[in-house]
Amino acid sequence: MTAPLMICEHCDTVYRRRELACGEVARCVRCDAVLERHHRWSAGAMLALVLTALVVFVQANIWPIVTLGLNGQLVSARLWDTILMMWNDHSQIVAVLAAATLFFIPLGKMLLLGWVLLFARRGERAPGFRLAMVILHHIKPWTMSEVFVLGALVAIVKAHVYFDVIPNPGIFAYAVMMLLITVFAGIDLRRLWDMTAERTA
Repeated sequence: MTAPLMICEHCDTVYRRRELACGEVARCVRCDAVLERHHRWSAGAMLALVLTALVVFVQANIWPIVTLGLNGQLVSARLWDTILMMWNDHSQIVAVLAAATLFFIPLGKMLLLGWVLLFARRGERAPGFRLAMVILHHIKPWTMSEVFVLGALVAIVKAHVYFDVIPNPGIFAYAVMMLLITVFAGIDLRRLWDMTAERTA
């Protein structure tokens, strides 16, 4: 049986694929780009990770992120409180970008990935598999939860000079989200093409 082929996305060099050992990385000999990494996650394990991320995502959006206190008055803010405040303060572009990168794109990515993995557990390709994989590829750089967490931590430190600042569970949920996204970044989703087969009618 002929070994499957893979193509370098940067210089179009064609290689025959082989199974990688744990920790091994395949690189292009022509341009040194990463072709693929060892894939140690099964479809079931990835689905469990997606479901965990969804639970944490819901918590991050329900719970307040931070509470500010001044002269005995306390004000708590959630993500959408902040987005609506920016919208009402004539910063609509920033509000739309924040809503897209912190809510809609991460949610869409998790739902799409969960849909694909639900069928991949059985070695099948989900309905709309090709379109889902294309969308997942294009929205990958637009998940900005880690940037938000770092920015929020810097803002909390600076605001502490003027207010009593109390971090709320929402910011910790976003921190967990950041860790899960980091784990996702190390998973080569392209292997789903090899792990699944076209559904038969």
